Formats: sequence, structure tokens, C-alpha cells
Amino acid sequence: MAEKISFEAPRGMRDFYPADMAWRNKVFDAFRAAGEAAGFEPYDSCIVESYDLLARKAGEEVGDQIYHFFDKSERHIALRAEMTPTLARMVAARQKELSFPIKWTAIAQCFRYERMTKGRKREHYQWNLDIIGEDSVLAEVEVIGTAVDALRRMGLTTDDFKVRVSSRRFLSQLLADSGIAPEKHAQVFLALDKRGKMPDSEIAAMLRDGGLTEPEVEATFRIMETKSYEGSPELVELFRLAEVAGFADALVFDIGVIRGLSYYTGIVFECFDAKGEFRAIFGGGRYDNLLTTIGGEPTPAVGLGFGDVVVTELLKSRLGEDSVSRTGGIAVGFMTDSERDAALRLASRLRREGECVNLSLRSQKPKKFFSKAGESGALKAVFIGPDDVSAGVARMKDLATRQETELPL
Repeated sequence: MAEKISFEAPRGMRDFYPADMAWRNKVFDAFRAAGEAAGFEPYDSCIVESYDLLARKAGEEVGDQIYHFFDKSERHIALRAEMTPTLARMVAARQKELSFPIKWTAIAQCFRYERMTKGRKREHYQWNLDIIGEDSVLAEVEVIGTAVDALRRMGLTTDDFKVRVSSRRFLSQLLADSGIAPEKHAQVFLALDKRGKMPDSEIAAMLRDGGLTEPEVEATFRIMETKSYEGSPELVELFRLAEVAGFADALVFDIGVIRGLSYYTGIVFECFDAKGEFRAIFGGGRYDNLLTTIGGEPTPAVGLGFGDVVVTELLKSRLGEDSVSRTGGIAVGFMTDSERDAALRLASRLRREGECVNLSLRSQKPKKFFSKAGESGALKAVFIGPDDVSAGVARMKDLATRQETELPL
């Protein structure tokens, strides 16, 4: 006997029923509207990539989380874990032709085999914003400001979230001023990025394993208490420009923001809900060396990745599970099959005029039709009976006010 097929999606993957799609559309619509408003150009690419490209950029633990396989021609390929390596490849391929700086955006489906926790799946959609070819802090301001705009378009305020900002360049400066040699900084970044995920005693052990002396370990933890960014010109300018742009209230300085991936070179940032209930909403920073790692020309760049999973959970928590539903449009129904053609003709005409019309597919009694129309979220409804066809006029009912208006057939 054949094994029964499971009706569940593969572990870590998702199905999107209509109610789920309503939430996804709310998030995606905000992504697209904010990106378009800020002048970012949409792009896209294939979901599969060369494994070598993804592994070269991933580094650290991410390389072990890539879904990869050999195709029928024995090519080693993989499902993308994020969009940035693909972006780097596309830009490097046409680096001589593009007019920099460029502002590109994409909503990419990504796959990563990792342990699932709250807000983390093995498949998710990620909104990417990248500015390539600009070394001014204004690039960071544009990227962060656009992401903040998207959150506002979703119905959140800066009371609901904060963007924590720091600078790896500033942290390197503080480490060097404390006598910690630059060649040890990468290990320090890697260890400090685990802070909050493991006890400080284990962080200290990682630092010692990385070659830091006991005084250097103590100095590192003192640096983590830094509360002022005044020693960093780029952070001073970032906060000043955010004030000019009108979203400084969304920013807070946090020296502990590291961003684990080693390709970040300057300002880094992560956004969290204000109550600290969820994982990071989005994160990113400056990555001026990424193109050179895949053979491109040195090019400054800033970008962020904004996943759909955490922000959807946050929206449901703040706005209510039932706050997103399909509403609007006109429901059109008919009493018997004799009125079906008239209903179809009316629905088609209203659609050509720009209305959204949900046409019943079978005859119904009036009570059942109006009940289903209300449940569907329609704003208006037209029910056609034999008398309406004879008179050549139907009545459109406003389901909220119950007022009716005549509609010629």
C-alpha cells in the first residue's frame, strides 16, 4: 500500500492561502510603494545560483545553510540564501555599462536550511534595497529612510520599532585606541555579534581563542558600554541627515550592532520592534569591498535585507490578526439561470468601467446571496431577478448604508 501523502508543506516552507496572501500583499505593497517613492529601480533574477558564488560571499556559518545540489550536467548550483551575491554578480557583469550611482530594489524568495525559531523559516521573501557607487552617508540615509517609510505605510509608528545604528569603522577605531591590533578585529566582530545569543563568559572565551589577552578582553567589554557616537564623523552626519529627512526619532545608537557577515565595512544597522518581542525586522550596512571579492572593480555600496516573516508577525501583534481582509468591490448575483446572461453582461460592463466585480457562479436565493456578499467584504451588491430583467433595471445596494440606486441593464 502506498504511503499516504502529507498535506503539510515541507518543514520550514509555507503555503499562502487567501487570508495569508492578504497579509503578504499588505507587506509587499508597502515595499513596492516605498521603493518607488524613493526612486529605487526594480530588478530580479533566477532563484538558483552558482554554489561557488554563494559560498564565497556567505562565509561563517551561512555557508553550511545553503541548499545546494548538482544538476544533470553535474554543475554545482544552489538556491539563493539572499540576494546580495546575485546583485554583485549582475553589477559586476555590466560594471562598464552602468551609470553610477544606481539604486536597485527587489523582493526575492530566499532559502536557508537552519534551525527554525520564532520569526525564522527555511524559506522567506526578502526586500532588498541597495545603492551602489556612492560613498556619501546620504546613501545610508536613503536606504534606512526608505525602509522606515515602508513600515509607516504598513501602519506602524516609531513607537513600534527602532533602528539601532553603529559603525564597524568606529568600533575598529575604539579597539585600536585600546591597543588591540587590527588583525584581531575580525575575530572580535565575530565574537561580539554572538552577544545576546550566548553568555558573556562564552564570548570572552571566543575572544581569548582569537588571540586576545586578558586585558584586551576586558577592554573589549568596556568598549561595549560606549554610549556616544560623537567620535565617529560618519555617524554624526547620519543622525544629522536623518533629522533633516524626518526620521531621526526612529534611530538609536548601539555600539553592539555588529552584523556577523564579514563584508560590512562601515555603518551597520538593525531594526527591532520597540518591545523586543521579535527577531530583527531588517538589517544592513555599507559593504564597499563586496564586488572585489567576486572579481569586480572596487565600488562603494550600501544595502539592506528586510524579511517578510518577522514584520508580518509584528503587524498581526500590533494591528490585530483580523485587521487585513479583502474589502471593496461589487458582488453580482442572479436568482435563476434565466438571469445568468444579464448578470454576466452587467459584471463585464462594470469591470470595463474599472470596477472590481465578484460574479456569482450559480443561481441563489436573495438571502443567501446577500449573506455571502457581506462575508466577502464587498461594499455593494446587485441581485438580478426576473422582474429586473423584464424592467431592464437592477438595484445596486450599498451594504453599509442599505441605500439602493438604480442600475440600467
